[in-house]
Amino acid sequence: MKKVIATTEAPAAVGPYSQAVAIGNFLFCAGQIPLDPATNELVAGGVTEQTTRVCQNIRAVLAANGMTFANVVKSTVFLVDLGQFAAMNAVYSQFFSEPFPARSTIQVAALPKGSQVEIEVIASSES
Repeated sequence: MKKVIATTEAPAAVGPYSQAVAIGNFLFCAGQIPLDPATNELVAGGVTEQTTRVCQNIRAVLAANGMTFANVVKSTVFLVDLGQFAAMNAVYSQFFSEPFPARSTIQVAALPKGSQVEIEVIASSES
């Protein structure tokens, strides 16, 4: 049975979607952009600060389902500028550890609210 996951520790959905949906052993997390959950405003700074906030938001959504970054099996990173890949990757590596999840990184023309980065993840409770 499908279960909606929501937490006030991550930004509320700004449209007709859920922060995450759990089904079976899997958690499908909506893409997170660098919104401060307290203000719902984009955090100040560049891709480093924005990736940090995105990962903090992901951590909160995972925790709301009793999971951590260790449960993530797949991530998708959306960047407005692939020239910022190294800066994003430096922050990303502070939150994820080996064995790393599978990952795709895609350059996009734009992201919501002028964000520079968005990350979505799929996690599994299976070890």
